Amino acid sequence: MRPLRAGIAFAVTFCAVLGGAPSASAAAPLPARMADTGGGSQLITAEAPRASATSGTVTWWDRRADGRWVKAGSAPARFGAKGLVAGSSREQGTNTTPAGLYDLPFAFGTEKAPGGASVTYRRVRNSSWWCQDNKSRSYNRWTQPRPADCRASESEHLADYGTQYAHALVIGFNYDRPVRGRGAGIFLHVNGRAATAGCVSVPKDAVRRLLTWVRPGRAPHIAIGTTGGATAITKY
Repeated sequence: MRPLRAGIAFAVTFCAVLGGAPSASAAAPLPARMADTGGGSQLITAEAPRASATSGTVTWWDRRADGRWVKAGSAPARFGAKGLVAGSSREQGTNTTPAGLYDLPFAFGTEKAPGGASVTYRRVRNSSWWCQDNKSRSYNRWTQPRPADCRASESEHLADYGTQYAHALVIGFNYDRPVRGRGAGIFLHVNGRAATAGCVSVPKDAVRRLLTWVRPGRAPHIAIGTTGGATAITKY
């Protein structure tokens, strides 16, 4: 091969320096590129390729003592049948998953918690409901039994979803100070047959692994969003 002329060689080298290697920010793990991770040392990311997507990836991360985030596991994920929207503008009943950063108040399930789980875990009984009635004082709350002001037709009887709610983590969307009409009952739960009504779902084994991984003392959070655009996960 003939040697490159000096000018061409310099240009090739210069271009390689500018564009050949990934930038430090691009190479950094996802949590390190986010605006906020909740202040704890555990984070779950649920990322979709675009707002209209109904599938993506859930990854869980540990922050080490030196501040570095390290991936602890991942699984294929499903989102709402109508994709993702910003949690601040979501409307109830739209089958959309709310993008944003949320805490994880507690877990529940129709099956007992896996061994080693330390997260607060509520066992689903036949009297267990999640109230989604906008007129109820128990809006967006676990109720057992269902209160008189929470209509069954506007709520979810948890025991009816033995597959999806075998295990679930409550996502703290619209939870601390519920806004009526924004949405209720958003969980990270076991996969059903297809996309969700607004939750995030993963295979059963992944939920079980998450339940044994989550440590309340480490302030775990979940960030939901897209690879880019208005609902980019890095904005949360």
